Formats: sequence, C-alpha cells, structure tokens
Amino acid sequence: MIRALLLLLIGLLAGPVAADEFKPAYLQISQTGPASYDVLWKVPALDEQTTLKLKPVFPPGTREVTPRRGAYANGATVLRWKIEVPGGLEGKPIAFEGLSLTRTDVLVRLARADGTEQLERLNPTAPTFVAVASPGPFEVITSYTWLGIEHILLGIDHLLFVAALVMLVQGVRQLLLTITAFTVAHSITLALATLGILDVPGPPVEAIIALSILFVALEILRREQGHPSLASEKPWLVAFSFGLLHGLGFAGALAEVGLPENSIPLALLFFNVGVEIGQLLFVALLLGAAALVRRLAGGPVDRRLAVTLPAYAIGGIASFWVIERVMAFPVG
Repeated sequence: MIRALLLLLIGLLAGPVAADEFKPAYLQISQTGPASYDVLWKVPALDEQTTLKLKPVFPPGTREVTPRRGAYANGATVLRWKIEVPGGLEGKPIAFEGLSLTRTDVLVRLARADGTEQLERLNPTAPTFVAVASPGPFEVITSYTWLGIEHILLGIDHLLFVAALVMLVQGVRQLLLTITAFTVAHSITLALATLGILDVPGPPVEAIIALSILFVALEILRREQGHPSLASEKPWLVAFSFGLLHGLGFAGALAEVGLPENSIPLALLFFNVGVEIGQLLFVALLLGAAALVRRLAGGPVDRRLAVTLPAYAIGGIASFWVIERVMAFPVG
C-alpha cells in the first residue's frame, strides 16, 4: 500500500516533463558510394531561428557536395546534404561541436552500402563517433537492446501507466499476469507498425495513451470507493487492450532511428527485449522502494495518502497530457 505513496512522487516529477519524448539530437549517415554519403542532421529547436548550438564535425578532408537544405518541424530543425570523405569514413572520428555545453545526447546511425548499420548514443562524456567495420549480430543485439531500455526509461507516460497498473493490481500472481499481458500486446503492435503492416497516425495514438493512464487512475479511485469493475477484477484485460496502443508509441520511437536492412528481425526483437528489461527494472524499483518505506514506517499508513492522492496526481497529469495532445492535432 505504501508503494502508492511513492507513485505520487513519480507523478509530481513527471508533471513538467514532456511525455514519451525520444529527443536526442540525431545524425543519420547513409553511404551511397565508397566515399560518398547522404547526411541528415536533426537537432532540437524552439523555433526556426532558435536551434540548439550543436553540430557534427566530420573528419578533415570531408567535402560537402550539395548545399544544406533545412526545415523546422515538431520541435526540431532538420538539415540534409551530401558529403564525400576521401577513403571513406571507416576508422575516422566524427565529433560534435557544442556537445560538452549541453545536456542533450546525440544518436548516430551509420547505414552502410552493404545493408549493415552502426548505431551509437553519444553524450558529453563520450562525444565522438568512430565508424567501424560492418558489425556482426552481437553489435546489433547490444545496440538495439540498449535503445529499448533507454526509450522505456525516458517514456514518462509509459512508466506512469505501468505504475498505475501496479497500484490497481492486488497480489503478485495477478501483477505478473497483468505485466505479461501488457508485454504481449505492445510486442504485437510494435512489430506490426515497425514492419509497415499497421499504419496509425502518431498524434491520436499519443492522446489515447494519455487517456489510458487517466482511465486506470479513475479505476483505482472507483475501487477505493467500493465500486469494483472489470478493470480492478481483471486488470490483465485492461493491460492487454491499452498495451496495443502503447506498442504503437514504441514503434514511433523506433521509427526515429530505423532498422538495419539485413537484421530487421534481430533488431526488432532486441529493441523489444530492451523495452521489457527497462519495464521490469521500473517495476522492481517500485516494489523494492515500497518494501523499504514499509519497513521504515513501522506501522499502518493512512489509505487516503497511500492510494487516493497518488491516483489523483497520476490522473491529473494524464488529463493535462490528453488536452495538450488533442490541441496539438493538425488542423485542416
């Protein structure tokens, strides 16, 4: 029961954070010849004139063979151009000017002409990308597993939904069943959307994900008021239903970086594995912290503080997200 009190803190911290954002700067380099590459540089921006002061610095001798074409959309400036690197990029570093002065990571994706890819996430403590020879399956597994873990742990709305499920569920067996149902559901739609079999616009999906959090928060309050429902009696069914939508959200994040052409099943599988690892780490953190607080409290806790207030906090945040996301729907 005390674990719900911890969720209040999570909810309060989540308020000012943009939900489910996967917004490091992004550099995509696509090889088109032995020494030629297409470059896409996507960097966070407040508007067309206010862009994060961060840019890639290619190896000495690199020549830009086309002008840079830029556009601003959805909180980012996107630039495209073509370069030639004498001898190719392999073994040569790409640095990022301004990275040490920001708190933004940079995701770099190198797509080689042979269909293999190199994917790395850089930060101020590891600011340089070095192109290496075509990676084997182990590198694909490692890269996409870490990518999945990072996405779920940065996806505040997905974490709040899982936290609300933990509050709603009674008993370890029921919790395991519920989390498994959520896993199976979002794995299905993640695969279908990533492979292009299912295509659903992103803005409505994000709005309904926020609505799913609000729904579970309301179900917690209904149970506390003595009105049990299907959601409280069979939370696995709710987890499965809304998990289908959350999988579409995961697919939107994965679409930002793409999949290696010659390892699509492997990369997709281990991105999903990474998501599950991150999700289980979060649940374990909640349960472990709850057990610790229960021991430190040494006595019963007021149920209104332990359950009702956290449910209101989570529901309030979700309500704000619903309104914010509906207002952001494209017009016309």
